[in-house]
Amino acid sequence: MRFSSCYIPTLKESPADAEVASHRLLLRAGMIRRLTAGVYVYLPLGLRMLDKISKIVREEMNAAGFQELLMPVVQPADLWKESGRWEQYGKELLRFKDRNDRECCLGPTHEEVITDMVRGEVRSYRQLPVRLYQIQTKFRDEIRPRFGLMRGREFIMKDAYSFDMDVAGAERSYKSMYDAYMRIFQRLGVRFRAVEADNGSIGGSFSHEFMVLADTGEDTIVFCRNCDYAANVERARICWTGEKARSCPPCRGVATPGAHTVNEVVGMLGVPPAKIVKTLVFLADGRPVAALVRGDRELNEAKLKNLLKAQDIKLADAAAVERLTRAPLGFAGPQGLDLPVYADLELQGDTDYVTGGNAADTHAMHVDLSRDAHVTAFADLRNIAADDRCPCCGGDVTLRRGIEVGHVFMLGLKYSEAMHAAFLDEKGRERLMIMGCYGIGVSRVAAAAVEQNHDADGIVFPPSMAPFEAVLICLDPNNAQVAATAEKIYALLRRLGVDVLYDDREERPGVKFKDADLLGMPMQLVVGAKSLARRVVECKDRRCGEKSELDLDHLESAFGQWASRVRAGWDTGT
Repeated sequence: MRFSSCYIPTLKESPADAEVASHRLLLRAGMIRRLTAGVYVYLPLGLRMLDKISKIVREEMNAAGFQELLMPVVQPADLWKESGRWEQYGKELLRFKDRNDRECCLGPTHEEVITDMVRGEVRSYRQLPVRLYQIQTKFRDEIRPRFGLMRGREFIMKDAYSFDMDVAGAERSYKSMYDAYMRIFQRLGVRFRAVEADNGSIGGSFSHEFMVLADTGEDTIVFCRNCDYAANVERARICWTGEKARSCPPCRGVATPGAHTVNEVVGMLGVPPAKIVKTLVFLADGRPVAALVRGDRELNEAKLKNLLKAQDIKLADAAAVERLTRAPLGFAGPQGLDLPVYADLELQGDTDYVTGGNAADTHAMHVDLSRDAHVTAFADLRNIAADDRCPCCGGDVTLRRGIEVGHVFMLGLKYSEAMHAAFLDEKGRERLMIMGCYGIGVSRVAAAAVEQNHDADGIVFPPSMAPFEAVLICLDPNNAQVAATAEKIYALLRRLGVDVLYDDREERPGVKFKDADLLGMPMQLVVGAKSLARRVVECKDRRCGEKSELDLDHLESAFGQWASRVRAGWDTGT
């Protein structure tokens, strides 16, 4: 394709509201434009990029035995009420009424729609398994859309669903999708990890996330240096193997005026953060509970929510904390509370703690939780930390930031039971279908790839998802010999099946070089009068910046060898 006939509105400066690299660079490269908060127009180059990602996804989904369909984005509320998610999903579900006053929503996902369709068609075990997918626009009314395509309200997603007659079949479907996702992200050329994950609002028995490793990721993942264990921090297990703590002196109150935070208590009492117990009051489905963690740890709300089997959990406000504990925010303790108290497992490993004193400007010293408080249960309630050990092998762990780009769920009976998706088995007995669901954020993959692959000059696309694999730059279109040679090379590349952008514009060389680097096509080829006089074509590997010269008189074979090396650099991850 000729640059002169393309709509590629590049920008010299980064827009002021662009917060992360992918947002800045996709805007500057003329691939997306903001329509409104969290909603973007995909311009021609951006759409080419998404189409290439989708092509790889389709090929692997089809190879795994899934068939493509397309479901509506508008969904009736009745289905969501039947599954129980109409209220559970929260404000991210954009609800509205049509002209006949029927309640509807814009689909953020399609579990209800696909379950309703399959239950109306499948009657016998002979019709199972059913494995379907779509690539379609979703809408989630995020409270704070940000980071461009990383967290938008409208986005493109591949979602797939499996229906099986038994658990063994469902596990085969799950494994086929897990393996397909591994192949997809390997082919896309991104560095990623598959990790154990929390199921969130989708539900189900277990799941895995696929994380692109990037410092700007919103999620933290942990993986073992010695074995294959890897998990999202929300899911990462912590195994405490210590013994019951020793005794401590009698508990007593101490004045701590104005010491609301752990750091303020540390400064006033001279105790380390590990000897302080934070008492956090939550409302779980409207019921108050207290959760205890060490002062130097972070409570994991997902673990607490799963422990309580709650649909919704949130921190109590200051007024509720004071009503329940008789203390202002920052001075609550576990002693004498008339509500369930759950403590992190790690707190069993020591005693002589400092806690809130359940009175204004007061803390309690020499607290033994087994003696001075009624703990309903000890459980794994905190985020894993760098000093923890691997729960599988006991080895060292590493924490990294990641961007979630895919998620596979073993749903089990969550939707088939609520919506009665049943079939008759070989003995004529009615049984419920076992479900799985599997998502890939196609537009988010694009942003994550840019977050991982860019430099000071622009995007550095992996070949598999680049809008064009190569850019051919004609330095002087007004020079008849240079222009004619560039045209011949353009024709040759197209004949070889190379997806090439031919920069035939009457622009200064500097402008063309800057645009080529900004757009991030993996291979750059340059034709100019000086190189033509030496019968060579200059070329550059955008990933590493290495420059080479190709013999113009044997260009087909020379280019083939060079292009193979460029592609292999991405394929091998070197």
